[in-house]
Amino acid sequence: MDVTKLRRGDRMGDPARGFAVEIIRPGLSLGGGDSGLGAIGRIDRATVAPGHVIGMHPHRDDEILTYVRAGRMLHRDTVGNQEEITATRMMMMNAGHTFRHEERMLDHGPVKALQIFLRPRAADLEPKVQFHEFREVLSHGKWRLIAGPGGAPLEVRAQAWVSDAHVPAGSALSLPSLPAPDAVRLLHVFGGDVEVGCLTMRWARRRT
Repeated sequence: MDVTKLRRGDRMGDPARGFAVEIIRPGLSLGGGDSGLGAIGRIDRATVAPGHVIGMHPHRDDEILTYVRAGRMLHRDTVGNQEEITATRMMMMNAGHTFRHEERMLDHGPVKALQIFLRPRAADLEPKVQFHEFREVLSHGKWRLIAGPGGAPLEVRAQAWVSDAHVPAGSALSLPSLPAPDAVRLLHVFGGDVEVGCLTMRWARRRT
């Protein structure tokens, strides 16, 4: 198995001022002219201060998975949702042709989260938003399917599958089987160190 380490993403904002984000564009990291990789458009890794509001803003033709690891946020959008997002309650925004949303940070500590931007199978689809409550924050020692084009807790209108797993220190976990013959893997380590092949991954974006 070939393993390629992606370079760091572009960093914007300042945690001391309420908002900081690292924007990972896997295609550019691999030297291509396309900023994305297959159905993966980009990954935003954000740290947002409590009480901070990310004001109402638009999206078009994005399928966006919000994956919170710490804190809580209140989501509002133009299709009528007002829902809390947590480390167990995840959200898929299928933006489609017209969509706007905002987030307000709750609790007393910062929100730490990923927003994974996926490319839909077609433009101008109908906008919708999905929520799913998982039983546990972490899937210990096994892969948990979060989003996919069919049969997953959250539906994405693209040929993309998102899974997560918590690997205890000193243990090993095989990568899941590829769901399609031409699929590629992108492994993002949210915390700690993980060895894949001859590389050590540290809380960053990796492709195998």
